[in-house]
Amino acid sequence: MLNIIWGVMIVAGIAFGAVSGNMEAVGNGIMDSAKEAVSLAIAMMGVVALWSGLMEIAKESGIVAGATRLLRPVIRFLFPKIPESDESLEHITVNVISNIFGLGAAATPAGLKAMKALERLEEKRANDGAYDRKGRNTYKKQHTASNEMCTFLVLNISSLQLIPVNMIAYRSQYGSVNPMAVVGPAIMATLISTLAAVIFSKIMCRKK
Repeated sequence: MLNIIWGVMIVAGIAFGAVSGNMEAVGNGIMDSAKEAVSLAIAMMGVVALWSGLMEIAKESGIVAGATRLLRPVIRFLFPKIPESDESLEHITVNVISNIFGLGAAATPAGLKAMKALERLEEKRANDGAYDRKGRNTYKKQHTASNEMCTFLVLNISSLQLIPVNMIAYRSQYGSVNPMAVVGPAIMATLISTLAAVIFSKIMCRKK
């Protein structure tokens, strides 16, 4: 869908430039935007490499493990029906920690692994109670997200961030005098969005 939207916008922009006689400006804009995109990508590569490296150092030094232990009561509150030994809890915790530190690139793999683990958990739940009186397996795979999947998705989207790395990098790239000035407002905004997400998911899970 996004590819279609962007494609329509690009075609509409070129068509408008041709109709209005501004094709030269459109061509210059395309070239300048392409150059700027490459520069921004290179800058973001450095930022992502830096923070991903710091995340690895934090893992090796035990900081992530300590943060995981601190977050475990919160994770258990949000996902009370997930067994303590299930692998999804670890992936969810890593995803939340990565988002808190603004490491979206590091959070994505953990998020995908968490969703896969939650899908396997839901299949196991359904499969455990899907036998008829003759002992035949009557389980049919469902294509509906579980409560845990929905809660994790909403939590991941709301994404509480203490250090909005990407936004700081964007502001620095475009010449902001104080790129770090966004930290306070970002913490407040993401804190409110996360609280709203948690309240909403709990209400919807109770209704279901």
